[in-house]
Amino acid sequence: MPVDSARLDGFFPYRLAVAAEGFSRALMAVYGRRYGLSREEWRLLFLLAGTGQMTSLELSQRTTLDKVQVSRAAQRLEEKGLITRAIAPSDRRLRLYTCNAAGRATFAEILPQLEARAEAILQAMEPEGRMALERGIAALATALRDEAARDRDPRPVAGN
Repeated sequence: MPVDSARLDGFFPYRLAVAAEGFSRALMAVYGRRYGLSREEWRLLFLLAGTGQMTSLELSQRTTLDKVQVSRAAQRLEEKGLITRAIAPSDRRLRLYTCNAAGRATFAEILPQLEARAEAILQAMEPEGRMALERGIAALATALRDEAARDRDPRPVAGN
Protein backbone atom coordinates (compact mmCIF):
# COMPACT_ATOMS: atom_id res chain seq x y z
CA MET A 1 0.00 0.00 0.00
CA PRO A 2 1.59 3.33 -1.04
CA VAL A 3 1.96 6.02 1.62
CA ASP A 4 0.74 9.46 0.64
CA SER A 5 3.05 12.40 1.35
CA ALA A 6 0.67 13.98 3.89
CA ARG A 7 0.71 10.81 5.95
CA LEU A 8 4.50 10.56 5.66
CA ASP A 9 4.91 14.22 6.67
CA GLY A 10 2.84 13.55 9.79
CA PHE A 11 4.67 10.33 10.71
CA PHE A 12 6.73 11.15 13.80
CA PRO A 13 9.73 8.87 13.11
CA TYR A 14 10.06 10.39 9.63
CA ARG A 15 9.78 13.97 10.90
CA LEU A 16 12.34 13.28 13.63
CA ALA A 17 14.77 11.71 11.14
CA VAL A 18 14.39 14.63 8.71
CA ALA A 19 14.99 17.20 11.47
CA ALA A 20 18.02 15.31 12.82
CA GLU A 21 19.46 14.92 9.33
CA GLY A 22 18.97 18.63 8.60
CA PHE A 23 20.67 19.63 11.84
CA SER A 24 23.51 17.21 11.19
CA ARG A 25 24.03 18.52 7.65
CA ALA A 26 24.20 22.08 8.93
CA LEU A 27 26.98 21.03 11.31
CA MET A 28 28.76 19.05 8.61
CA ALA A 29 29.42 22.34 6.88
CA VAL A 30 31.93 23.06 9.64
CA TYR A 31 33.86 19.80 9.89
CA GLY A 32 33.15 18.54 6.39
CA ARG A 33 33.93 21.40 4.08
CA ARG A 34 36.53 23.09 6.23
CA TYR A 35 38.34 20.02 7.57
CA GLY A 36 37.44 17.24 5.14
CA LEU A 37 35.95 14.97 7.80
CA SER A 38 32.95 12.73 7.24
CA ARG A 39 30.17 12.46 9.81
CA GLU A 40 31.54 9.10 10.92
CA GLU A 41 35.07 10.46 11.25
CA TRP A 42 33.82 13.40 13.32
CA ARG A 43 31.89 11.11 15.66
CA LEU A 44 34.96 9.00 16.31
CA LEU A 45 37.23 12.02 16.73
CA PHE A 46 34.70 13.57 19.14
CA LEU A 47 34.68 10.46 21.32
CA LEU A 48 38.39 9.79 21.15
CA ALA A 49 39.39 13.38 21.90
CA GLY A 50 37.23 13.26 25.02
CA THR A 51 38.29 9.86 26.30
CA GLY A 52 41.81 9.45 24.95
CA GLN A 53 41.35 5.91 23.73
CA MET A 54 38.62 3.38 23.11
CA THR A 55 38.26 -0.05 21.57
CA SER A 56 36.41 -0.63 18.33
CA LEU A 57 33.61 -2.28 20.31
CA GLU A 58 33.28 0.72 22.63
CA LEU A 59 33.17 3.08 19.65
CA SER A 60 30.41 1.02 18.03
CA GLN A 61 28.45 1.00 21.26
CA ARG A 62 28.79 4.78 21.82
CA THR A 63 27.83 5.77 18.27
CA THR A 64 25.18 4.74 15.79
CA LEU A 65 27.93 3.19 13.69
CA ASP A 66 28.44 -0.51 13.08
CA LYS A 67 31.82 -2.25 13.27
CA VAL A 68 32.56 -1.81 9.57
CA GLN A 69 31.75 1.92 9.65
CA VAL A 70 33.95 2.35 12.73
CA SER A 71 36.79 0.49 11.06
CA ARG A 72 36.62 2.49 7.84
CA ALA A 73 36.27 5.87 9.56
CA ALA A 74 39.14 5.01 11.92
CA GLN A 75 41.33 4.00 8.99
CA ARG A 76 40.67 7.35 7.30
CA LEU A 77 41.40 9.24 10.55
CA GLU A 78 44.64 7.31 10.91
CA GLU A 79 45.57 8.14 7.29
CA LYS A 80 44.91 11.81 8.09
CA GLY A 81 47.28 11.54 11.05
CA LEU A 82 44.62 12.27 13.70
CA ILE A 83 44.50 8.94 15.55
CA THR A 84 46.54 5.80 16.00
CA ARG A 85 45.27 2.26 16.18
CA ALA A 86 46.70 -0.91 17.62
CA ILE A 87 45.54 -4.36 18.58
CA ALA A 88 43.85 -4.28 21.98
CA PRO A 89 45.98 -6.21 24.49
CA SER A 90 42.87 -7.47 26.30
CA ASP A 91 41.31 -8.98 23.16
CA ARG A 92 43.26 -9.40 19.94
CA ARG A 93 40.03 -9.27 17.90
CA LEU A 94 39.54 -5.64 18.92
CA ARG A 95 41.39 -2.54 17.83
CA LEU A 96 42.41 0.13 20.30
CA TYR A 97 42.11 3.66 18.93
CA THR A 98 43.91 6.63 20.45
CA CYS A 99 43.54 10.31 19.64
CA ASN A 100 47.01 11.76 19.09
CA ALA A 101 48.21 15.37 19.51
CA ALA A 102 47.23 16.33 15.95
CA GLY A 103 43.76 14.85 16.50
CA ARG A 104 43.31 16.71 19.78
CA ALA A 105 44.45 19.96 18.15
CA THR A 106 42.06 19.49 15.23
CA PHE A 107 39.23 18.66 17.62
CA ALA A 108 40.00 21.73 19.74
CA GLU A 109 39.88 23.88 16.62
CA ILE A 110 36.61 22.43 15.29
CA LEU A 111 34.56 22.14 18.49
CA PRO A 112 34.06 25.86 19.21
CA GLN A 113 33.03 26.45 15.60
CA LEU A 114 30.60 23.54 15.76
CA GLU A 115 29.14 24.71 19.05
CA ALA A 116 28.68 28.21 17.63
CA ARG A 117 26.92 26.82 14.54
CA ALA A 118 24.62 24.63 16.65
CA GLU A 119 23.86 27.53 18.99
CA ALA A 120 23.05 29.83 16.06
CA ILE A 121 20.56 27.29 14.73
CA LEU A 122 18.97 26.82 18.15
CA GLN A 123 18.87 30.59 18.77
CA ALA A 124 16.70 30.91 15.68
CA MET A 125 13.99 29.08 17.62
CA GLU A 126 11.58 30.78 19.98
CA PRO A 127 12.73 30.25 23.59
CA GLU A 128 9.56 28.29 24.43
CA GLY A 129 10.10 26.01 21.44
CA ARG A 130 13.72 25.44 22.36
CA MET A 131 12.80 24.57 25.97
CA ALA A 132 10.09 22.23 24.70
CA LEU A 133 12.59 20.59 22.35
CA GLU A 134 15.08 20.06 25.20
CA ARG A 135 12.36 18.53 27.40
CA GLY A 136 11.07 16.41 24.52
CA ILE A 137 14.50 15.03 23.68
CA ALA A 138 15.11 14.18 27.34
CA ALA A 139 11.70 12.50 27.62
CA LEU A 140 12.24 10.54 24.40
CA ALA A 141 15.67 9.36 25.59
CA THR A 142 14.14 8.21 28.89
CA ALA A 143 11.32 6.39 27.12
CA LEU A 144 13.81 4.67 24.80
CA ARG A 145 15.98 3.57 27.74
CA ASP A 146 12.91 2.25 29.55
CA GLU A 147 11.73 0.41 26.44
CA ALA A 148 15.19 -1.11 25.92
CA ALA A 149 15.23 -2.25 29.56
CA ARG A 150 11.82 -3.91 29.11
CA ASP A 151 13.09 -5.63 25.96
CA ARG A 152 16.12 -6.99 27.86
CA ASP A 153 14.06 -8.16 30.85
CA PRO A 154 10.74 -9.46 29.57
CA ARG A 155 9.09 -10.58 32.79
CA PRO A 156 5.88 -12.53 32.48
CA VAL A 157 2.83 -10.39 32.99
CA ALA A 158 0.25 -11.75 35.44
CA GLY A 159 -2.61 -13.46 33.63
CA ASN A 160 -0.57 -14.42 30.55
